[in-house]
Amino acid sequence: MEFKKNDIVTVKIEDMSHDGSGIGKADGYTLFIKDAVIGDEVEAKIMKTKKNYGFARLMNVLVPSPDRTEPKCPKARACGGCQLQFLSYEKQLEFKKNKVDGNLRHIGGFQDFAIEKVMGMDEPWRYRNKAQFPFGKDKDGKIVTGFYAGRTHAIIPNRNCYLGVKENEEILNRIIAYMEENHVEPYNEETGKGLVRHALIRYGFTTKEIMVCLIINGERLPKKERLVEKLTQVQGMTSITANVNKKRSNVILGDKIIPLWGQKYITDYIGNVKYQISPLSFYQVNPVQTVKLYETALEYAGLTGKETVWDLYCGIGTISLFLAQRAKQVNGVEIVPAAIEDAKKNAELNGIENAAFYVGKAEEVLPKKYKEEGIYADVIVVDPPRKGCDEELLSTMLDMKPERIVYVSCDSSTLARDLKILCGEGYALERVAVCDMFPAGVHVETAVLLVRKP
Repeated sequence: MEFKKNDIVTVKIEDMSHDGSGIGKADGYTLFIKDAVIGDEVEAKIMKTKKNYGFARLMNVLVPSPDRTEPKCPKARACGGCQLQFLSYEKQLEFKKNKVDGNLRHIGGFQDFAIEKVMGMDEPWRYRNKAQFPFGKDKDGKIVTGFYAGRTHAIIPNRNCYLGVKENEEILNRIIAYMEENHVEPYNEETGKGLVRHALIRYGFTTKEIMVCLIINGERLPKKERLVEKLTQVQGMTSITANVNKKRSNVILGDKIIPLWGQKYITDYIGNVKYQISPLSFYQVNPVQTVKLYETALEYAGLTGKETVWDLYCGIGTISLFLAQRAKQVNGVEIVPAAIEDAKKNAELNGIENAAFYVGKAEEVLPKKYKEEGIYADVIVVDPPRKGCDEELLSTMLDMKPERIVYVSCDSSTLARDLKILCGEGYALERVAVCDMFPAGVHVETAVLLVRKP
């Protein structure tokens, strides 16, 4: 049977895609259906057809899966922030474990391994220490903030996201009150006019310090003292800044920070290591799970106090400083100069003297230092972006022949691709662990230990 757009079909969901969509068949024709979960029988409306598969919108759940759950957030279906709120947390963890397992087997070609642990959360809500809220206007001209609908830049109004901290709602209420009272316009993407683009809010889970950074399409915020007056009434407020971004692009943050009140940073801890976090810093968003992930990386590194470690894509030194507590020397590499400045400050803050940091692309710094200075490593730790490691970097890692490689990954497909190269040239896949950094979302972190074959 040939299906066309707007056809209504009944589908039994038998699998889920990497982005969390339910997968089922109507008369042998594969359909991807957002918000449907394994075990559901649903009525769906076909929205787009390809030769061998199509995409459909969930209309009704006819027979719910035993694993279907009522979402905590009333905006869950419209909002693009969560993909798995309709799936029980136990099954979310199973989905993520299967995703990593499948990628390592199908892309990496690994068969003889087992995922030794899946680190989930006891309380998978209110876990994010950072949130970025876009501002705009609704059809009635009222200022709104929230999150973008999936694959669009249409704002779904929501000041109370259940993944973020409770304090976010009060802060957003105060920002919008300031904007309304002082006729400060939100940014309009279509016209490039308006001032307030986003609010970036960070929260220190240990210190309870709060940072608010307003991203603005200009150099100044009118009547800024009125905004400061409102925000400083929030308990824990530590840093209020503006960030200038006048570019017409999807990139949220610009380079220029304007202090409005208090410090330019907040502090927080991962384990017993203290970090300074500025508006531009990359810092893991789930502090509870970060401790579990980094402790696993530290365990896999097998440090005795005699090792030289290279930490590639080190950010503000989060993993580096964790490792430095048990290594002889840790060297971190990161492309963002501001992050390296933060890393050096963080080392000083903790009295850590056996950590050094270098600015540059990991795939350029490491090969250059190896060829020109003959550097070596007992252990290499990599925590690359989603695209994984550059080929030249992998090649240099192989040339350096460290005893152990600890690979921390936010994308198990590029992880599997890179491990295939490393394990084809003298390394063995020894241990694998999965850490759920993003409950209700589809992404998952993986920590892997590779050991050099004798």
